Amino acid sequence: MDSGDFSLGGFLRRHRDLLRPDRRPDARRRVPGARRDEIARAAGISTGHYARLEQDRAARPSWQTVAALARALHLDDEATAQLYRLARPAAHRSRPARRERVSPEVRRLMDGWNGVAAIVVDTAQDVLARNAPASVLHGRFTRDGNVPHMVFLDPAAAEHFGDWNRTAADVVADLRRAVREAPDDPRLTTLVGELSIHSAPFRRLWAARETTTIARRRLRLFHPEVGELHLTTEVFAIARAAGQRLVTYQAEPGSASADALVLLGTLAARTGITPGAEA
Repeated sequence: MDSGDFSLGGFLRRHRDLLRPDRRPDARRRVPGARRDEIARAAGISTGHYARLEQDRAARPSWQTVAALARALHLDDEATAQLYRLARPAAHRSRPARRERVSPEVRRLMDGWNGVAAIVVDTAQDVLARNAPASVLHGRFTRDGNVPHMVFLDPAAAEHFGDWNRTAADVVADLRRAVREAPDDPRLTTLVGELSIHSAPFRRLWAARETTTIARRRLRLFHPEVGELHLTTEVFAIARAAGQRLVTYQAEPGSASADALVLLGTLAARTGITPGAEA
């Protein structure tokens, strides 16, 4: 029987029973499968909580718990994706419409920068606004309304980001921070669900040991019109709009990358991109 035929509890029971003795936390016992307390201990949750999950009597588990269960049960990518689908079926729903707006003052600041690409993101890393150079810089992306979607779900990411692995790890670290600060935010819950279901690299990073993101770092990007760019990012919290952050992409003055950023602004003017337009 395919694992898709099971409820969450049935899925957990089936995969617990499938664990070989040498794969269980307690390898000394030579009996099929694993006990509930062994899986609970390996996942870092109480035996009672795990038992309720197997009995389909518990509230939907957090994404952190789902990731821990996938590790404890030694699931492969396909089974892990199925676990996420069963644990958080609401992740299939469309994300709510964005309501946040960027202030005119911040827009004017962004639009006044000729050689700096800039975007404004919210807690869920939705792109609320971008200036003309940033619009052209991200012009190849079809999922450019959300940074994690760009990195994990858009085909353009593989060529755009010179160090995709580092970028992906930073995005996950930033998302972890947001979930930690607002664990009940439905937008974050849905976003993590979408990425967990559709991106195996995201699932692996989300389940891995937590890393720390930094407000400033160097990026190597590629754009087909201007070539390779070596940029530095800075992230600024917008005091009058809780959760909003201004992200800038700058180049060393006088460098080829600085010239490329200016060219991106020129290309935006040629193609009729309006500075400050919402993504």
